[in-house]
Amino acid sequence: MKEKLNVGMRRVTLKQLRALAAVARTGSVSGAGQVLNVTPPAVTLQMRLLEEAAGMPLVERTGEGMRPTEGGREILAAVTRIEAALSECGEALEALSGMDGGRVSVGVVSTAKYFAPRALAAFAKAHPKVEIRLQVGNRAETISALRSYDLDFAVTGRPPEDFEVEQDVIGDHPHIIVGPPDHALARRKRIALAELGEEAFLVREQGSGTRLLMQRLFAEAGLSPEIGMEIGSNETIKQAVMAGLGISFISAHTVSAEIEDGRLAAFNVSGLPVVRQWFVVRQREKRLLPAAQALWTFLATSGVRFLPGKSRKG
Repeated sequence: MKEKLNVGMRRVTLKQLRALAAVARTGSVSGAGQVLNVTPPAVTLQMRLLEEAAGMPLVERTGEGMRPTEGGREILAAVTRIEAALSECGEALEALSGMDGGRVSVGVVSTAKYFAPRALAAFAKAHPKVEIRLQVGNRAETISALRSYDLDFAVTGRPPEDFEVEQDVIGDHPHIIVGPPDHALARRKRIALAELGEEAFLVREQGSGTRLLMQRLFAEAGLSPEIGMEIGSNETIKQAVMAGLGISFISAHTVSAEIEDGRLAAFNVSGLPVVRQWFVVRQREKRLLPAAQALWTFLATSGVRFLPGKSRKG
Protein backbone atom coordinates (compact mmCIF):
# COMPACT_ATOMS: atom_id res chain seq x y z
CA MET A 1 0.00 0.00 0.00
CA LYS A 2 2.81 2.40 0.95
CA GLU A 3 4.63 1.65 -2.30
CA LYS A 4 1.47 2.30 -4.34
CA LEU A 5 0.94 5.60 -2.49
CA ASN A 6 4.50 6.75 -3.14
CA VAL A 7 4.15 5.94 -6.84
CA GLY A 8 0.83 7.76 -6.99
CA MET A 9 2.16 10.93 -5.37
CA ARG A 10 5.13 11.01 -7.70
CA ARG A 11 2.66 11.28 -10.58
CA VAL A 12 0.72 14.28 -9.31
CA THR A 13 0.83 17.48 -11.34
CA LEU A 14 1.17 21.15 -10.48
CA LYS A 15 -2.33 21.64 -11.84
CA GLN A 16 -3.70 19.18 -9.27
CA LEU A 17 -1.69 20.67 -6.40
CA ARG A 18 -2.76 24.21 -7.28
CA ALA A 19 -6.40 23.10 -7.45
CA LEU A 20 -6.16 21.88 -3.84
CA ALA A 21 -4.43 25.10 -2.73
CA ALA A 22 -7.12 27.23 -4.40
CA VAL A 23 -9.99 25.22 -2.84
CA ALA A 24 -8.36 25.50 0.60
CA ARG A 25 -7.82 29.24 0.16
CA THR A 26 -11.33 30.10 -1.16
CA GLY A 27 -13.34 27.42 0.62
CA SER A 28 -15.19 26.32 -2.51
CA VAL A 29 -14.76 24.71 -5.91
CA SER A 30 -16.37 27.65 -7.66
CA GLY A 31 -14.07 30.09 -5.85
CA ALA A 32 -11.06 27.98 -6.82
CA GLY A 33 -12.25 28.02 -10.44
CA GLN A 34 -12.32 31.81 -10.42
CA VAL A 35 -8.80 32.01 -8.93
CA LEU A 36 -7.41 29.53 -11.46
CA ASN A 37 -9.52 30.87 -14.35
CA VAL A 38 -11.03 27.45 -15.08
CA THR A 39 -14.50 25.95 -14.75
CA PRO A 40 -15.68 24.31 -11.49
CA PRO A 41 -15.89 20.86 -13.18
CA ALA A 42 -12.20 21.23 -14.16
CA VAL A 43 -11.32 21.91 -10.51
CA THR A 44 -13.41 18.94 -9.40
CA LEU A 45 -11.57 16.66 -11.86
CA GLN A 46 -8.15 17.75 -10.63
CA MET A 47 -9.21 17.28 -7.00
CA ARG A 48 -10.52 13.78 -7.73
CA LEU A 49 -7.24 12.79 -9.44
CA LEU A 50 -5.20 14.16 -6.55
CA GLU A 51 -7.29 12.34 -3.93
CA GLU A 52 -6.93 9.12 -5.90
CA ALA A 53 -3.15 9.58 -5.90
CA ALA A 54 -3.16 10.36 -2.17
CA GLY A 55 -5.51 7.48 -1.35
CA MET A 56 -7.61 9.59 1.02
CA PRO A 57 -9.96 12.61 1.13
CA LEU A 58 -8.07 15.90 1.11
CA VAL A 59 -10.92 18.33 1.82
CA GLU A 60 -14.13 18.15 3.87
CA ARG A 61 -17.26 20.27 3.86
CA THR A 62 -17.91 22.41 6.92
CA GLY A 63 -20.35 25.17 7.74
CA GLU A 64 -17.69 27.65 6.72
CA GLY A 65 -16.94 25.97 3.41
CA MET A 66 -14.46 23.33 2.27
CA ARG A 67 -11.46 22.87 4.52
CA PRO A 68 -8.39 20.62 4.15
CA THR A 69 -8.23 17.35 6.04
CA GLU A 70 -5.07 16.30 7.87
CA GLY A 71 -3.87 14.65 4.66
CA GLY A 72 -4.76 17.79 2.74
CA ARG A 73 -2.71 19.93 5.12
CA GLU A 74 0.31 17.69 4.54
CA ILE A 75 0.03 18.13 0.81
CA LEU A 76 -0.53 21.89 1.18
CA ALA A 77 2.72 22.15 3.15
CA ALA A 78 4.49 20.40 0.28
CA VAL A 79 2.79 22.74 -2.20
CA THR A 80 4.18 25.74 -0.29
CA ARG A 81 7.71 24.33 -0.51
CA ILE A 82 7.30 23.53 -4.22
CA GLU A 83 6.01 27.00 -5.07
CA ALA A 84 8.89 28.58 -3.11
CA ALA A 85 11.44 26.45 -4.98
CA LEU A 86 9.88 27.37 -8.33
CA SER A 87 9.92 31.04 -7.38
CA GLU A 88 13.60 30.88 -6.44
CA CYS A 89 14.35 29.08 -9.69
CA GLY A 90 12.53 31.77 -11.66
CA GLU A 91 14.48 34.51 -9.89
CA ALA A 92 17.75 32.72 -10.66
CA LEU A 93 16.83 32.38 -14.34
CA GLU A 94 15.82 36.03 -14.47
CA ALA A 95 19.18 36.98 -12.97
CA LEU A 96 20.96 34.90 -15.60
CA SER A 97 19.03 36.39 -18.47
CA GLY A 98 19.37 39.91 -17.10
CA MET A 99 23.13 39.70 -16.45
CA ASP A 100 22.60 40.35 -12.74
CA GLY A 101 24.27 37.06 -11.95
CA GLY A 102 25.42 33.77 -13.36
CA ARG A 103 28.54 31.63 -13.39
CA VAL A 104 31.32 31.38 -15.98
CA SER A 105 34.06 28.76 -16.15
CA VAL A 106 37.15 30.00 -18.01
CA GLY A 107 40.32 28.11 -18.88
CA VAL A 108 43.56 30.04 -19.36
CA VAL A 109 46.80 28.57 -20.67
CA SER A 110 49.61 29.34 -18.26
CA THR A 111 51.30 31.83 -20.59
CA ALA A 112 48.10 33.91 -20.68
CA LYS A 113 48.09 34.39 -16.93
CA TYR A 114 50.23 37.49 -17.50
CA PHE A 115 47.24 39.38 -18.91
CA ALA A 116 44.02 37.33 -18.60
CA PRO A 117 43.49 37.89 -14.84
CA ARG A 118 43.56 41.67 -15.35
CA ALA A 119 40.98 41.39 -18.11
CA LEU A 120 38.78 39.16 -15.93
CA ALA A 121 39.14 41.59 -13.02
CA ALA A 122 37.93 44.46 -15.20
CA PHE A 123 34.90 42.43 -16.28
CA ALA A 124 34.18 41.38 -12.68
CA LYS A 125 34.27 45.01 -11.57
CA ALA A 126 31.59 45.86 -14.13
CA HIS A 127 29.57 42.72 -13.32
CA PRO A 128 30.13 42.04 -9.60
CA LYS A 129 27.35 39.44 -9.32
CA VAL A 130 28.83 37.16 -11.98
CA GLU A 131 30.86 34.31 -10.46
CA ILE A 132 33.99 33.48 -12.47
CA ARG A 133 35.83 30.17 -12.05
CA LEU A 134 39.36 30.37 -13.43
CA GLN A 135 41.36 27.27 -14.38
CA VAL A 136 45.03 27.75 -15.32
CA GLY A 137 47.02 24.95 -17.00
CA ASN A 138 49.26 24.15 -19.92
CA ARG A 139 47.80 23.91 -23.40
CA ALA A 140 47.16 20.16 -23.27
CA GLU A 141 45.32 20.42 -19.94
CA THR A 142 43.26 23.40 -21.06
CA ILE A 143 42.24 21.86 -24.39
CA SER A 144 41.32 18.61 -22.64
CA ALA A 145 39.02 20.49 -20.26
CA LEU A 146 37.52 22.38 -23.20
CA ARG A 147 36.89 19.14 -25.10
CA SER A 148 35.10 17.56 -22.12
CA TYR A 149 32.88 20.65 -21.63
CA ASP A 150 34.42 21.39 -18.21
CA LEU A 151 34.91 24.97 -19.43
CA ASP A 152 32.59 27.49 -21.04
CA PHE A 153 35.56 28.69 -23.08
CA ALA A 154 39.32 29.13 -22.94
CA VAL A 155 42.02 31.68 -23.67
CA THR A 156 44.83 30.08 -25.67
CA GLY A 157 47.49 30.92 -28.21
CA ARG A 158 46.48 28.14 -30.61
CA PRO A 159 42.93 26.79 -31.06
CA PRO A 160 42.54 23.00 -31.02
CA GLU A 161 42.58 21.24 -34.37
CA ASP A 162 41.03 17.88 -33.47
CA PHE A 163 37.50 19.13 -32.75
CA GLU A 164 35.34 21.98 -34.02
CA VAL A 165 35.37 25.27 -32.14
CA GLU A 166 34.13 28.83 -32.35
CA GLN A 167 36.92 31.37 -31.92
CA ASP A 168 37.64 35.09 -31.81
CA VAL A 169 41.01 36.86 -31.88
CA ILE A 170 41.97 38.84 -28.78
CA GLY A 171 45.23 40.32 -30.08
CA ASP A 172 48.79 39.68 -31.22
CA HIS A 173 51.02 37.29 -29.30
CA PRO A 174 54.75 37.78 -30.09
CA HIS A 175 57.42 35.20 -29.20
CA ILE A 176 61.09 36.04 -28.78
CA ILE A 177 64.37 34.54 -27.57
CA VAL A 178 65.78 35.90 -24.31
CA GLY A 179 68.98 35.46 -22.36
CA PRO A 180 70.82 37.05 -19.45
CA PRO A 181 71.87 40.68 -20.07
CA ASP A 182 75.57 39.78 -19.87
CA HIS A 183 75.31 37.09 -22.56
CA ALA A 184 77.63 37.71 -25.55
CA LEU A 185 74.70 37.56 -27.98
CA ALA A 186 72.74 40.18 -26.06
CA ARG A 187 74.88 42.93 -27.61
CA ARG A 188 74.61 41.64 -31.20
CA LYS A 189 72.45 43.69 -33.59
CA ARG A 190 71.51 40.71 -35.76
CA ILE A 191 71.73 36.99 -35.00
CA ALA A 192 71.01 34.16 -37.41
CA LEU A 193 68.91 31.36 -36.01
CA ALA A 194 71.64 28.87 -36.95
CA GLU A 195 74.03 30.64 -34.58
CA LEU A 196 71.96 29.43 -31.65
CA GLY A 197 72.66 25.77 -32.42
CA GLU A 198 75.08 25.34 -29.53
CA GLU A 199 73.06 27.30 -27.01
CA ALA A 200 71.19 25.39 -24.28
CA PHE A 201 67.48 26.14 -24.47
CA LEU A 202 65.34 26.11 -21.35
CA VAL A 203 61.91 24.85 -22.41
CA ARG A 204 58.48 24.07 -21.04
CA GLU A 205 57.15 20.55 -20.64
CA GLN A 206 55.77 18.43 -23.48
CA GLY A 207 52.31 19.71 -24.42
CA SER A 208 53.23 23.36 -23.98
CA GLY A 209 52.12 25.57 -26.86
CA THR A 210 55.30 27.65 -26.64
CA ARG A 211 57.49 24.56 -26.92
CA LEU A 212 55.54 23.33 -29.94
CA LEU A 213 55.95 26.71 -31.62
CA MET A 214 59.72 26.71 -30.95
CA GLN A 215 60.12 23.22 -32.38
CA ARG A 216 58.19 24.27 -35.49
CA LEU A 217 60.35 27.38 -35.92
CA PHE A 218 63.61 25.41 -35.82
CA ALA A 219 62.26 22.53 -37.92
CA GLU A 220 61.24 24.94 -40.71
CA ALA A 221 64.85 26.20 -40.73
CA GLY A 222 66.19 22.64 -40.82
CA LEU A 223 67.63 22.99 -37.33
CA SER A 224 67.23 21.21 -34.03
CA PRO A 225 67.65 23.21 -30.82
CA GLU A 226 69.65 21.78 -27.94
CA ILE A 227 67.36 21.22 -24.97
CA GLY A 228 69.31 22.14 -21.85
CA MET A 229 66.54 21.75 -19.31
CA GLU A 230 62.80 21.10 -19.19
CA ILE A 231 61.04 23.39 -16.71
CA GLY A 232 57.38 23.34 -15.72
CA SER A 233 56.64 27.07 -15.45
CA ASN A 234 57.50 30.33 -17.17
CA GLU A 235 58.42 31.94 -13.86
CA THR A 236 61.05 29.28 -13.19
CA ILE A 237 62.35 29.54 -16.76
CA LYS A 238 62.84 33.29 -16.30
CA GLN A 239 64.75 32.77 -13.06
CA ALA A 240 66.91 30.07 -14.65
CA VAL A 241 67.75 32.29 -17.64
CA MET A 242 68.67 35.17 -15.32
CA ALA A 243 70.90 32.75 -13.42
CA GLY A 244 72.78 31.93 -16.62
CA LEU A 245 71.57 28.33 -17.08
CA GLY A 246 70.62 28.91 -20.71
CA ILE A 247 68.43 30.92 -23.06
CA SER A 248 64.77 30.52 -23.88
CA PHE A 249 62.21 30.92 -26.66
CA ILE A 250 59.31 32.45 -24.79
CA SER A 251 56.20 34.60 -25.06
CA ALA A 252 57.17 38.27 -25.05
CA HIS A 253 54.20 38.92 -22.79
CA THR A 254 55.69 36.81 -20.02
CA VAL A 255 59.01 38.70 -19.93
CA SER A 256 58.02 42.30 -20.67
CA ALA A 257 58.67 43.47 -17.10
CA GLU A 258 62.05 41.71 -16.86
CA ILE A 259 63.23 43.16 -20.20
CA GLU A 260 62.07 46.63 -19.23
CA ASP A 261 64.01 46.63 -15.96
CA GLY A 262 67.10 45.01 -17.49
CA ARG A 263 66.97 41.59 -15.82
CA LEU A 264 66.60 39.86 -19.20
CA ALA A 265 67.69 40.75 -22.72
CA ALA A 266 65.75 40.11 -25.93
CA PHE A 267 68.05 38.72 -28.64
CA ASN A 268 67.83 40.30 -32.09
CA VAL A 269 67.32 37.04 -33.96
CA SER A 270 66.47 37.17 -37.68
CA GLY A 271 62.86 36.21 -38.30
CA LEU A 272 61.76 37.06 -34.77
CA PRO A 273 59.49 37.86 -33.17
CA VAL A 274 57.20 35.06 -34.27
CA VAL A 275 53.79 36.67 -34.00
CA ARG A 276 50.81 34.49 -33.31
CA GLN A 277 47.47 35.53 -31.80
CA TRP A 278 45.65 35.10 -28.56
CA PHE A 279 42.25 33.48 -29.02
CA VAL A 280 39.13 32.94 -27.01
CA VAL A 281 37.71 29.55 -28.05
CA ARG A 282 34.81 27.27 -27.17
CA GLN A 283 33.30 24.01 -28.35
CA ARG A 284 31.14 24.77 -31.40
CA GLU A 285 28.17 23.02 -29.80
CA LYS A 286 28.60 24.90 -26.51
CA ARG A 287 25.70 27.28 -25.88
CA LEU A 288 26.78 30.19 -23.71
CA LEU A 289 24.42 31.58 -21.10
CA PRO A 290 24.17 35.38 -20.88
CA ALA A 291 26.97 35.84 -18.32
CA ALA A 292 29.40 33.66 -20.28
CA GLN A 293 28.41 35.33 -23.56
CA ALA A 294 29.04 38.76 -22.03
CA LEU A 295 32.53 37.75 -20.86
CA TRP A 296 33.32 36.17 -24.24
CA THR A 297 32.33 39.40 -26.01
CA PHE A 298 34.35 41.49 -23.55
CA LEU A 299 37.51 39.45 -24.14
CA ALA A 300 37.03 39.41 -27.92
CA THR A 301 36.47 43.17 -28.17
CA SER A 302 38.41 44.62 -25.22
CA GLY A 303 40.91 41.95 -24.16
CA VAL A 304 43.63 43.50 -26.32
CA ARG A 305 43.77 46.46 -23.91
CA PHE A 306 45.22 44.19 -21.23
CA LEU A 307 48.06 42.71 -23.30
CA PRO A 308 51.56 43.81 -22.21
CA GLY A 309 53.20 46.34 -24.51
CA LYS A 310 51.38 47.80 -27.49
CA SER A 311 49.81 44.69 -29.12
CA ARG A 312 46.66 45.47 -31.01
CA LYS A 313 43.96 43.29 -32.50
CA GLY A 314 44.34 42.65 -36.24
